[in-house]
Amino acid sequence: MGGRQSRSLSSKELNEVTVSQRRKSAWRDEQPSLSSAAERIRRQTTVHFGYSTLSLAMRGLDGTPAELWELRELQKLNLSMNYLCSLPPALGTLDNLVVLNLWGNNLSSLPPEIGLLKKLRVLFACRNRLSEVPEELGYCACLEVLSLANNQITGLPSSFAAMHNLTKLNLSHNHIAHIPTCVYSMKGLVFLHLACNRLETIADQIQDLVNLKILIVEGNSIHTLPKTLCFLETLELLNVDFNDLQNVPMEMYLLSRLRRLACHPLDKGLHIIHNPLLKPIQEVLQGGLSALYNYLKPT
Repeated sequence: MGGRQSRSLSSKELNEVTVSQRRKSAWRDEQPSLSSAAERIRRQTTVHFGYSTLSLAMRGLDGTPAELWELRELQKLNLSMNYLCSLPPALGTLDNLVVLNLWGNNLSSLPPEIGLLKKLRVLFACRNRLSEVPEELGYCACLEVLSLANNQITGLPSSFAAMHNLTKLNLSHNHIAHIPTCVYSMKGLVFLHLACNRLETIADQIQDLVNLKILIVEGNSIHTLPKTLCFLETLELLNVDFNDLQNVPMEMYLLSRLRRLACHPLDKGLHIIHNPLLKPIQEVLQGGLSALYNYLKPT
């Protein structure tokens, strides 16, 4: 009988063991629960034109489900027309995203981790409450289409100058007083929309956007156009309506691809007649764009 006798556990010790076991059991239960939730949301994904796609649009969401960020295979995510006020840092884990649609929420900011989405090509963040965008978004070097329309933005970070693949930029309906300097470095831009801001001038650097086909700056307070604008020989649509223009540059006849005076907002050509133009330009324009060009051309 030289062996040690086992000691009975006290009621306090038994209670502690029971609590510990319950915690371990709860932790084990949570893991499959989170995984099961991820599987449920994964079943809502579809393959659309070869892309793994998930739409949670118009779901009345005021927050994003935690399991969403487990779906690292996602390539297109639509969170539009909800009530989201913020996005978590976990957004950066979806590093296969190509298209992200955040249109029509209540977002006041974007997380810096959005810069981790290195494959992102299209971002719609229009109709939110953004007053600024993070510098890290400029690290999304593959971005081709960016819409930040209908926000409260006053400028863009200098990091955006590295967006050499960007072809379409929509900054309309914001609070921008000067075209951000970084925009003039976006040499690939084909479409630039700056309508309904607070612009008074367009810098001479506009000539650097050598691929620009569509420039929309209607609804601002621009009082003069730089002659360098007329060196953009690829322009097919120039909308400067509803500004404070009284005259036009003598070099405007160089914009040969504008072809005609346009009226409908989406028509190609020159949109200019809704300005306080002075004579004789106002009268010459009654004969159409060709009449204006003939008037401006040196004899």
